[in-house]
Amino acid sequence: MRKRLIAGNWKMNLHWNEAMSLVSEIVQNENQSDWSSVDVAVIPPFIYSRPAFEFLKNAGSNIILGSQNCASTENGAFTGEISASMIEQIGATMVLVGHSERRDYYNEDAAVLKEKISRVLEQNLTPIFCCGEHLKQRKSNSHESTIIDQLESVVFQFSGEDVSKMVIAYEPVWAIGKGETASPQQAQDMHAFIRSSFHKKYGSEIADNLRILYGGSMNPTNAAELLSQTDVDGGLIGGAALAADKFKAIIEA
Repeated sequence: MRKRLIAGNWKMNLHWNEAMSLVSEIVQNENQSDWSSVDVAVIPPFIYSRPAFEFLKNAGSNIILGSQNCASTENGAFTGEISASMIEQIGATMVLVGHSERRDYYNEDAAVLKEKISRVLEQNLTPIFCCGEHLKQRKSNSHESTIIDQLESVVFQFSGEDVSKMVIAYEPVWAIGKGETASPQQAQDMHAFIRSSFHKKYGSEIADNLRILYGGSMNPTNAAELLSQTDVDGGLIGGAALAADKFKAIIEA
């Protein structure tokens, strides 16, 4: 059975005191609850990663630390970039790759994303590969072909062994940060479609064990219904991850 994963992507939010307070509050909630049936990850801005890791380690927490991005190269004269090996060294074990905001705002294409996944896997880290469609693609009924294109051009270039180390996050871009969400049935349909695509490419063992997260404005109100869907294995949480009580409610949904 696939273990649920709830991952909080903080994006470019929170200053130092707010970030450290949030980590502390999440750990307090963890200590007061039984989260043994779910994996929980926090994905803060990079400059908070090492302090967050040390706080989690000192607290004896089981919460996983993730990174929002990594470079497509390992080292060299790339001002402002952070390599996968640097991420591994500070204690993170998961890395987001292909988030719609990276695609849209920084023009990350399939070639770059494939290199990023390669760098992440080289460091024995877990890539969380994001895929999703914009509203015009949903309305034109090309959302499935959009997802297939994103998978075929990046993830399907890897071996089954590599894919077994990945997590997929489906993010309907038209729902991110807009307070909208796909209906539970829409989410289930897309997750089932994604899983069936992996089944065709890699077979049942890999497809059946692949964790596919929903990443489109999941919140305490809709989390239980979304997470009850057969092929929804967790959530990539944005805005709701910035409030410890809301994040706790989603975890416990």
